[in-house]
Amino acid sequence: MGRKADLRSKAGLTRTVRTRTDAIDLAGNDYLGLSRHPAVLTAAAAALADHGLGAGGSRLVRGTTGVHERFEADFARHTGTETAVLYSSGYMANLGATAALAGPVLLDAHAHASLHDAARLAGGRSDTFAHNDLDDLERQLRELRPTLVAVESVYSVLGDAAPLRELHALTSAYGALLLVDEAHGIGTVGPHGAGGVAAAGLAGDPGIVITATLSKALGAAGGVIAGPAALRRHLHDTGRTFIFDTAPPPAVIAGAGAALAIARESDSARTELARRAARAAELLEVPVPAAGVLSPPAGDARAATGWAERCAAEGVAVGCFRPPSTPDHRSRLRITINTGIDEADFERALAVVRAAR
Repeated sequence: MGRKADLRSKAGLTRTVRTRTDAIDLAGNDYLGLSRHPAVLTAAAAALADHGLGAGGSRLVRGTTGVHERFEADFARHTGTETAVLYSSGYMANLGATAALAGPVLLDAHAHASLHDAARLAGGRSDTFAHNDLDDLERQLRELRPTLVAVESVYSVLGDAAPLRELHALTSAYGALLLVDEAHGIGTVGPHGAGGVAAAGLAGDPGIVITATLSKALGAAGGVIAGPAALRRHLHDTGRTFIFDTAPPPAVIAGAGAALAIARESDSARTELARRAARAAELLEVPVPAAGVLSPPAGDARAATGWAERCAAEGVAVGCFRPPSTPDHRSRLRITINTGIDEADFERALAVVRAAR
């Protein structure tokens, strides 16, 4: 382990856990600034007083409360699906969905690490297709005959969108389910922030399963799987990450529920998010993203860490993504847009990032 650690250090691939500071935040995922919204904090505080700190057990033992069930119903309505099931994290939701829908799996090469991990852990055959490449997907659909194709609606590093209508047409033609990770789409795109599937006009389609995290635009924590009604019973009966994992704390889910209600009515915030994202893309010379995340290339890993450290020294927090975290194996900064940041601070932060390149 020591030799490998030395090699990682020389390559600029050492990861360091740092205590959060009061820097201008272009690194977190609180896209709509809801993690500190008064209504969100009030809902969380009320549930904390009613239910205590933790859920007290797994969902099937003692962990399910009315707070959990209300959120599931609200999320299903929000996304136009028949049902939804809560998990302790988006990572656990992706593991649960992929394992429950067992069979050969095809994944977009840029899909989140949790989906790739889930495919491996499920133990079946899996492969990747070139990012957003419909021809490569169709070729592999013919060869592998998967039961599941996994993509993100908005990709978590480059910030580009999946061509969901075209993907759905292909998966339907070959009898596969389409799993869409809406981590960066819920709250930021689609009608009332219902996500990329709704934006594509596919809400409620029985051939689509949605997963999401509550830790991005909803400013909370937890994960969710949403889809056809039969999926809920299947997950309750067979889903190991549902059966054996402790339920998410009721206070956190109550806050997420309040955030979901606010996000539904936040079209002006989504317009501002898109404006700021376009502004950041212009200044940093990258394509305009589909939602609130963009990643300017930074050369090698050492160049990326140096760029991020120079930003931090000027009071601006940015993400620093290096292999294997980057799907294209290029080191990058990752910039995330937060509409809760003051406009003047946002402009100053972008100027710092640009000057520190």
